[in-house]
Amino acid sequence: MTDIAALTRLCPPPNPPMSIRWDTVEAELGMPLPPDYKQLAERYGPGKFCDYIHLFHPHGVTEFVQLTGPMPSRVRAHLRKDHDQGTHPVPHHPDQLFACGSTDNGEYLFWITDPATAPDRWRIAVNEARGPRWFTYDGTLTAFLISVLSGHTQVPQFPPSLLETPPEFTPSHPTLWKPGPVSDEQPVDTGAIRTWARANGYDVPPRGRIPPEIREAWERAHRP
Repeated sequence: MTDIAALTRLCPPPNPPMSIRWDTVEAELGMPLPPDYKQLAERYGPGKFCDYIHLFHPHGVTEFVQLTGPMPSRVRAHLRKDHDQGTHPVPHHPDQLFACGSTDNGEYLFWITDPATAPDRWRIAVNEARGPRWFTYDGTLTAFLISVLSGHTQVPQFPPSLLETPPEFTPSHPTLWKPGPVSDEQPVDTGAIRTWARANGYDVPPRGRIPPEIREAWERAHRP
């Protein structure tokens, strides 16, 4: 059984496969992408696993989860700063780390892009949102998801409650990310707010109600 078949058996995708122009995506990124990721992105589309793990996607519905958007560069800039100033130890050179996902708690998932010309051999690294710990998985992104969602791999940075319910993938819908005023009655993807808040220096809880002042700041930042 292939990894993508094992993952879809463990966590069924809610939508039919989508078509992606990978030549255009890779040209925009200036690098090749792992074959398993291409299958993963086409089979699941943009969204998140277990209401916690967001995968960056070529068709991500906001810049915070878009593979070709600004987030990978922003994250790498922070890593370079940590690397140069010694704020937190970075176990790999920042230029070899490419952000390919994030969590509701502010961690990032990275491809360790070594060797650069063999993306099928890239491994996965996870940092700590506000601390020095790193976790490395010796395998592909799809294999990492299978191992985590099946309970065989426990990432120290992830909450123990991650698998309290069966693994589920929730697709992202553009209507939930539309900029504009937010009220308690309007549907809002709270993962988007948490990701934006942490990227902009706010301390937001990983689960539960988002503080009103953070929601208000998010609203101001996304008003036309």
